[in-house]
Amino acid sequence: MSFLTKSIFWIDALERMVKTFAQAAVAILTASAVGLLTVDYVQLLSVAGLAAVVSLLTSIASGGTGSSDSASLVVDTKVKKK
Repeated sequence: MSFLTKSIFWIDALERMVKTFAQAAVAILTASAVGLLTVDYVQLLSVAGLAAVVSLLTSIASGGTGSSDSASLVVDTKVKKK
């Protein structure tokens, strides 16, 4: 659980959250196929917010699985040369 104390993990998780929120909001806007003024913004924010929370929980659940500094499940395969 030491990954929870690293700022790089939280920056990565926050970036994923914001992207997921935006993707969910765009999906709702395009799926509703109505005008911009007739969208139910409370519902849009609710669904996009839930998607963002799920993204954060996924990052926490996968923390420490891949790279120890990342919220990703994927291991960094790049070899750093000095």
